[in-house]
Amino acid sequence: MRNWRTHIELIAAILSGILIIIAYLLETSGVASLSIFTYLLAFGIGGYAKAKYGLKKTLEDRKPNVELLMVLAAIGASIIGYWTEGAILIFIFSLSGALETYTVNKSRQELSALMKIQPEEAWLLKGNETTRVGISTLKPGDKLVVKPGERIPADGKLVKGHTVVDESTISGESIPVSKDVPDYLFASTVNLSGAITMEMTKPNSETLVQKIIDLVQSAQSEKPPSQQFVERFEGNYVNVVLAVFALMLFLPHYLFNWDWNTTFYRAILLLVVASPCALVASIMPATLAAISNGAKSGIIFKGGVHLENLSAVRAIAFDKTGTLTRGKPQVTDFVLREGLDSTAIMEKIAGIEKQSNHPLAKAITEYITSQKIEPLANLQITDVPGNGLKSIIQGEEIKIGKPAFAGEDEAEAFHGGLLTRLANEGKTVTFVRDSQGIAAAIALKDTIRDNTKSTIHELQKAGIFCIMLTGDNEKTAKAIAEESGVDAYVGGCMPGDKVKELKKLITDYEFVAMTGDGINDAPALATATTGIAMGEGTDVALETADVILMKNDLSRIAYSIRLARKMEKVVKQNMYFSVGVIIVLVFLNFMQSITIPYGVIGHEGSTILVILNGLRMLNRKV
Repeated sequence: MRNWRTHIELIAAILSGILIIIAYLLETSGVASLSIFTYLLAFGIGGYAKAKYGLKKTLEDRKPNVELLMVLAAIGASIIGYWTEGAILIFIFSLSGALETYTVNKSRQELSALMKIQPEEAWLLKGNETTRVGISTLKPGDKLVVKPGERIPADGKLVKGHTVVDESTISGESIPVSKDVPDYLFASTVNLSGAITMEMTKPNSETLVQKIIDLVQSAQSEKPPSQQFVERFEGNYVNVVLAVFALMLFLPHYLFNWDWNTTFYRAILLLVVASPCALVASIMPATLAAISNGAKSGIIFKGGVHLENLSAVRAIAFDKTGTLTRGKPQVTDFVLREGLDSTAIMEKIAGIEKQSNHPLAKAITEYITSQKIEPLANLQITDVPGNGLKSIIQGEEIKIGKPAFAGEDEAEAFHGGLLTRLANEGKTVTFVRDSQGIAAAIALKDTIRDNTKSTIHELQKAGIFCIMLTGDNEKTAKAIAEESGVDAYVGGCMPGDKVKELKKLITDYEFVAMTGDGINDAPALATATTGIAMGEGTDVALETADVILMKNDLSRIAYSIRLARKMEKVVKQNMYFSVGVIIVLVFLNFMQSITIPYGVIGHEGSTILVILNGLRMLNRKV
């Protein structure tokens, strides 16, 4: 619909221009009556849309607008005999309007492209047969087959097969992601390799890509505070221009001895050059382009106001688990008793741990199997709640768990006080005991993400204070803070404590962002001037946050701040430029150094330039 409107506006503008040329040729040939009729035709075709919009908005808002100024100027020029100038004003005004519509629509193309890539049909698996059905007929629990090269039709989990998926549509990441059972799959991403079977887990209205579309649509319709201010200013400013125009119709004749023709001409030209079209167009095209840029890069801004707030951020608070760190423990140290058969003991450990759902047990099992060691099968285990696991293997009791469970004194003495050293590094230590004593010490830690340190460093270079707020104990908090490079940290934070810390930061820095992913982070996300949620976080965090990183990629935070700051810079450039052009043109008009055609070119040209400058925000190199 928008594209058709753009085409119609552009055709009307071009036709108006052609009629002006014909009218001018008729005028120079002495056919005055026919030339005036042709000029009127050019006025009607070129100015109809703008005149209709201007009058409608004036009646609705009960205040004049820039479109009304342009129409009055064109009519005024024709009344005093400047048909060509008035027609040129209408032509350039309608042409700039068509180009403005085109450029604003261009900033919405990322969203349109996203909507187009949503699949319309899927292969529904029933028994051993597949049937092609419409997406709208699917429901959670359905089994779907996705062939190589097809788009994944719904959000769900992989239940059969292995593949590589292009997730760039939702994460902005160009590198394909390997998927195995039971990894999660997202609608509208592309299955690049093997045929797979998946189970749909969400209705189509709640898929991640649909949420992205809904959020971006909402953001594009929301005007930032600066735009709202400019629009309020526009109404008052237009009233002032009309008041000055009324004075200009007779005052210069008496004050400066201008003849009446010159007085009327300069008054009409004032309506053109003093119009704030460029100023009004300084903000929204740049904001829409920045929102589209973010969507393509895996960053969802819920509105232009959040971009403005983010550009002013001077401090960022980070949650630890799942934000600075990966959110799950990994084995960092595996220390065995001297002379022990490492393969044999690891087979026993993995055989016991694989039967537990505890995160530490899973991490240990994954580590051992990654060493190409197979766990012992069919072991009988006993779970000792709060302590660990034990099993009898070939008549020997094997215990795995806390130091006290394995023998606290021996655990503390193992390898010359290894427990104390590892605990001081913020690691959790699990001990293994066999019939001869402590057999192994396994240290686990929630390790920082690959790009955590580089992101923190980049933010600090940008003048942003970085602090970590975590519920972990002091030792763990200190270890992660030193490893990540944050400026400060606060350990032992409950949700309410995080809110208190945010309020202190806001007092000191005014604009503060909070980054988190859990339910416990939601109050802090709501308190911060800008809440940033990790895309794989809880629904509560995603709903509360102002900015969402669709992929758990901390580097997107630095990118989003660069994007916001660049947008703010572009908006300021546009506003200073547009105000400067108005001042220069008004001055030249009073000096009688400019005519209506050049005034129109200067005024409308500046409008087009600020829109094109705003569209630079579509460039992902920021």
